[in-house]
Amino acid sequence: MKVRTAVFPVAGLGTRLLPATKSMPKEMVTLIDKPLIQYAVEEVIAAGIERVVFVSARSKRALEDHFDRTPELEYQLRESGKLDVLEEMQKLSDMCDVTYVRQKNPHGLGHAVLCAKDVVGREPFAVILPDDIIMSKVPVTAQLVEQFNRTKKSVVSLMEVPSEDTSKYGIVVPGDKVDDRLLKLEGMVEKPKENPPSNLAIIGRYILTPEVMDALETTRRGAGGEIQLTDAILDVAVNSRVYGYRFEGKRFDCGNKFGLFEAAVNFALERDDMREYAIHVIKGLDTSF
Repeated sequence: MKVRTAVFPVAGLGTRLLPATKSMPKEMVTLIDKPLIQYAVEEVIAAGIERVVFVSARSKRALEDHFDRTPELEYQLRESGKLDVLEEMQKLSDMCDVTYVRQKNPHGLGHAVLCAKDVVGREPFAVILPDDIIMSKVPVTAQLVEQFNRTKKSVVSLMEVPSEDTSKYGIVVPGDKVDDRLLKLEGMVEKPKENPPSNLAIIGRYILTPEVMDALETTRRGAGGEIQLTDAILDVAVNSRVYGYRFEGKRFDCGNKFGLFEAAVNFALERDDMREYAIHVIKGLDTSF
């Protein structure tokens, strides 16, 4: 069955980016000239996703406005002859079907995903955490969809992290390798405080089967007193099969200022319209202060 839907849990407050996110959703923080959420939505569309579900909160109205039509702006752009910009704005609002679901209580990532159950239905679906911006030749969501089509099982994206950082991530218990990048998972631990089972961390891209939604309905609160998505995936891994895929690409944690800055530098250097200017700025930096 085709993966048609992507779920974006976007109800979080973005405290790591305060004060920038005091009155603005963290997903609307700008990376060069686009908000983080737009990078993530464009990624899933490039992977063939047809429908986007935002699981949001009361303070996230700006997300809805960003993907909606703005007649006043379109009129002004048309009158001023900025037709290329007008086309880009219209394309933004027409790129996919968007549904909004409210997460009324902050009970964790697993609970946020479960809020989208009625919209997703009995189909495989993607889960995207837009804090994680990934630079890659082939969109990471597309890489995972390819592996799902190959295995017909849930697939999570994996990345090696330093041993001292394993307590920040969901860490997998690796099983047999299928090939150099794809492996079966024997288990996973959410933010292990000691003795992590590996240094392979789950990063914010998933392709999940309806079994995971079923498991979330009975998942009890785990780490941090929240309903953890990894606990539901673990339940499916024990009773069925879940795969991990070491994606090709470079990931930036744009939920904090250091990752956001690193992403801005790298993306600027990759863009034809900014590369020369970015190199000029970097070479001209005065580091004497």
